[in-house]
Amino acid sequence: MPDFDLNATAAKVAAAARVLRSVEDAGRQAALLAMADALEASSSEVLAANAADLASQEAAALSPAARDRLVLDEGRLAAMVEGLRSVAQLPDPLGTLVSEDVRPNGLSVKRVRVPLGVIGVIYENRPNVTSDVAGLCVRAGSAAFLRGSASALRSNLAIVAALRAGARAAGLPEDVVALVEDPDHAVAVAFMQLRGTIDCLIPRGGPGLLASMREHATVPYVIDGDGNCHTYVDASANLAWALDIAVNAKAQRPGVCNAMETLLVHEAVAAEFLPKLDSALPQVELRGDAATRAILARAKAATEEDYEDEFLDLILAVKVVGGVEEAIAHISRYSSGHSEAIVADDEAVAARFRSAVDAAAVVVNASTRFVDGGELGLGAEVGISTQKLHWRGPMGLEALTATSWFIDGKGQVRG
Repeated sequence: MPDFDLNATAAKVAAAARVLRSVEDAGRQAALLAMADALEASSSEVLAANAADLASQEAAALSPAARDRLVLDEGRLAAMVEGLRSVAQLPDPLGTLVSEDVRPNGLSVKRVRVPLGVIGVIYENRPNVTSDVAGLCVRAGSAAFLRGSASALRSNLAIVAALRAGARAAGLPEDVVALVEDPDHAVAVAFMQLRGTIDCLIPRGGPGLLASMREHATVPYVIDGDGNCHTYVDASANLAWALDIAVNAKAQRPGVCNAMETLLVHEAVAAEFLPKLDSALPQVELRGDAATRAILARAKAATEEDYEDEFLDLILAVKVVGGVEEAIAHISRYSSGHSEAIVADDEAVAARFRSAVDAAAVVVNASTRFVDGGELGLGAEVGISTQKLHWRGPMGLEALTATSWFIDGKGQVRG
């Protein structure tokens, strides 16, 4: 869109963030409820825009999993509306006391949660992210500056128009939510370099987007990284549990970051467990090592790239291992640090796995699909951080705040 001015829009978003910083809890709650009402009232426009996106040339090039992430229907749109209303009811993260102390010299020292300011989010395909992220940012007292993909541009424009209308209706500046309306790659790079405007940048997308972030971004960012997630089935595992967990982790929604991409199975139970898995996942292409292929005739030979890849598809890499130490070694080599799971009744084995595996989430006897802000009680999330500074794991409201030191004295001076 040639009339879109990134710098002018950035200035408006920064100004709106300064206003929002002082809005009390009730005002931010009211804004989210008004945004939900406006989005619900605009449902026909949003769905029509999404249909146009799905019919576009950009959408034609998407994989089935990516196309699924682009699709909106009445159910998904209703979930977006309900998500905004749910976030409005979450406890206010601002003003939360992190720590306090009275120093020997009488100074009162408190550390308190405050808004980040302007949160930039750059993401691919998923128009539901537009409302999810905007709601979380505004609830946390920060403006949301969003850059979606070209394939979802019409959907995002319609969603953002509704959210801005809701903000206006609640008495807030409409620029507490703004969209980068030009899908050109050069504009995306410029967006990543808006130092002085964007206080924190969060990418949600594949390896290409993350590589571009690392190459071009000059603003502080939190990596919402790849999800090369593993599940290890130990010799002590309840195999009925293990089968349900593996099926859910792989097939319930394969195109998301917390889906299982590699299954590791202890050699003592492989001959019993793998045929059951094969029968339970006929729609999944299996790629395995020699030991796996000796048990499962239909499995293809797994390559090094198969153990490295985040498939985001109905494909599963499988490997038979000698025990928990070999499973840990494999995960240490190939994991993206997102979510790793073990199925084991032996508490010592589970404890060893939990202590040795370095990941944002370590799951025992449950599916990796639970590594999600909503499922873990955060209400919603802006992403799942796989880095270690500022935040790690699902990023809910608390993760979208900074802290300030409030120091109160009675005339003290430093000697």
